[in-house]
Amino acid sequence: MFAVFRTAGKRLALLMAALVLVAACQPTSVVGTGPSINTRQAVPVALLVPRGSASAGDQVIARNLENAARLAIADLQGVEIDLRVYPTAGRPDRAAAAAQQAVADGAKIILGPLYAESANAVGLAVAPRGVNVLSFSNNTQIAGGNVFVLGPTFENSANRLASHAVAQGRRSFMVIHDPDVAGQAGRSAIEQAVARSGGRVAGTGTYELSQNGVVQAIPTLAARTRGAGADAVFFTAATAGALPLLAQLLPENRVDPASVKFIGLTRWDIPPSTLALPGLQGGWFALPDPDLTRRFESRYMAAYGEPAHPTAGLAYDGIAAIGALVRQGSSDALTVRALTQPSGFAGVNGVFRLRPDGTNERGLAVAEIRNNQVIVIDPAPRSFAGAGS
Repeated sequence: MFAVFRTAGKRLALLMAALVLVAACQPTSVVGTGPSINTRQAVPVALLVPRGSASAGDQVIARNLENAARLAIADLQGVEIDLRVYPTAGRPDRAAAAAQQAVADGAKIILGPLYAESANAVGLAVAPRGVNVLSFSNNTQIAGGNVFVLGPTFENSANRLASHAVAQGRRSFMVIHDPDVAGQAGRSAIEQAVARSGGRVAGTGTYELSQNGVVQAIPTLAARTRGAGADAVFFTAATAGALPLLAQLLPENRVDPASVKFIGLTRWDIPPSTLALPGLQGGWFALPDPDLTRRFESRYMAAYGEPAHPTAGLAYDGIAAIGALVRQGSSDALTVRALTQPSGFAGVNGVFRLRPDGTNERGLAVAEIRNNQVIVIDPAPRSFAGAGS
């Protein structure tokens, strides 16, 4: 049993690919179009990274983002990218100033920054210049106008898992969620995904975010799950938070995972030790295409001699998308209309596309934990053919 919980920020950093989900920021209301570019010349792209902050972790992320972006540029064929890197120190004011300087220097699109508040500030700062922002955030509340989020979102995972569960005959869901902002956002994403997939939310429940709080809440949560007749329990909790306790104590209180499917909104394979939890055997979670992810990680290690940070792939994806659009040879390659093409892009973690509302859709696999191992039971799609608009 775990003695302490990490802070919400650390839990999200670990389980949501190290991206920070913060309280709602206000997205810009200006619908960006995008500057005209000359595809016969190197296209200036600004990369905003959290270099210069007091956090050692930010320095690692900054290095990884730049490395991955340069790796992507090296892979482009027939396209030249003039990458210019600007430090933000992880601060909204510094990020906004860096973005304004980048546009003054000629940047036609901005890749980054990492944190939601900074991305929101950047979007507002460059909206009058009609420049679009491909942020690394996963906070959909800042998306819209000229700001897009590239990070993995609760909505993506919830939609993938809910549709798979309903297709497998699971139609009645109990949602057990953290009480904080992230937990509430996760609950909302699950509720909408279940409704969209044709299932029903039989009930919801939460707990105080502490070990004792979870222990005290378990009898009520278990009784509510049994009483609702739920055939699946959807958790928002991360592995560094409440999940281990929930997975242990719910079965001890007569919620049998052999008959009630446990489903996780977050990654259950990070850290790998989570795979050994008895209560999670047979449980489902979503993740990017494992084969593609391994290939990228291997290439990154070979190129830079260190493991790729989970955020690194987002920088690669951003450059890959920009390169694919520029390669088409159109002067409006970086407009909202071009960025949101329905066919999407091929990224190092699978296919993805940007939506007109600034959110993203990513092709995810559904995995099951069996004998302490991750087994893909429904592969990630390799294209959006036939997927909804």
